[in-house]
Order: sequence, then C-alpha cells, then structure tokens
Amino acid sequence: MPGKVEQFSELHRKNMEAAMRMAQLSIENSQRIMALQSELAKEMFQSGVENAKAQSGARDPQAMMALRTQYAQETTRRMVAAAQQIAEISNAARAEFSRLVTEQLASGSQDMTESMQTFMKSLPGQTPNMMESFQQAIATANQAFEQISKASTAAMTSVGESVKKATGGAKRK
Repeated sequence: MPGKVEQFSELHRKNMEAAMRMAQLSIENSQRIMALQSELAKEMFQSGVENAKAQSGARDPQAMMALRTQYAQETTRRMVAAAQQIAEISNAARAEFSRLVTEQLASGSQDMTESMQTFMKSLPGQTPNMMESFQQAIATANQAFEQISKASTAAMTSVGESVKKATGGAKRK
C-alpha cells in the first residue's frame, strides 16, 4: 500500500507543479499587459499636454482644427497599436496555456492510468472492464479537450485577424 500512496502523491505533486507554471504564466502576462497600459497612459498624457500647448498657440481656427485632427489620428493609431499588442500577448498566453494543459493531460493521464492499473490490480475481485472503462473515460476527456483547444485557437486566430484588419484600416486614414 505505501507504493500506491507514493504514486498518488507523486501524481498530486506533478499536478501542483503544472498549476504553479500556469499561475506564473498568467502573472507574467498580466504584468506585461499592465506595463503596456501604463506606458500608453504616460504617452497619451504627454501627448495631450503637448497638443494642448500647441492648440493654445494656434493663430487661427483652421490651424487649431488641424492640430485636433492630427491629435485624434495619433491617439487612434496608438490605441489600435496597443490593442494589437495586447491581443498578441493574449494569443501567445492562450497558446502557451493550451500547450501546458495538453502536456499535463497527456502525461497526467498516463500517470493516472498507471497508478489506477496498479491500484486496481491489487483489489480483490477486480474486473478487467473496470480498467477498460477508466481508460475509455480518460481518452474521451482528452479528445474533448483537444476539440475545445482547436476551437479556441481558431476563434483567437479570427480575433487576431480582425485586430490586424482594424489596425491596417487605421494606418491608412
């Protein structure tokens, strides 16, 4: 029995390590996005101050309108670029998260299967159907996760393409 407890403890340890890697990934990406937003806020503030100074020195309404238009275009460009960077960070994080979960499911299901096989072999009166049912359940769960992962990747690719199209449209104006 001590061997079985050690196997389940090792499986639990591996799951905790995977959860910690995912949490660290989430923290790092959140920090990147917050740093990007902070930098954007500083740039926008500085740009707003400079624009206000320029507008106060404008000699006629046409010059003031030209400055406002230029400021609005620059602000839009910066906001779209920041949105694109955030989307890229998010897409990369989702891809890495998906990779980690897939890796964990693959190794975890194998570890779990081996542990359950060992455990079930030691049970009195165990039936071969019990292990087969367990393996079928693991395979079904892995297939479902793969389908969800593919659908999520396709959806995020679509979002990324939409952001790129929006960015391209803003740059041309």
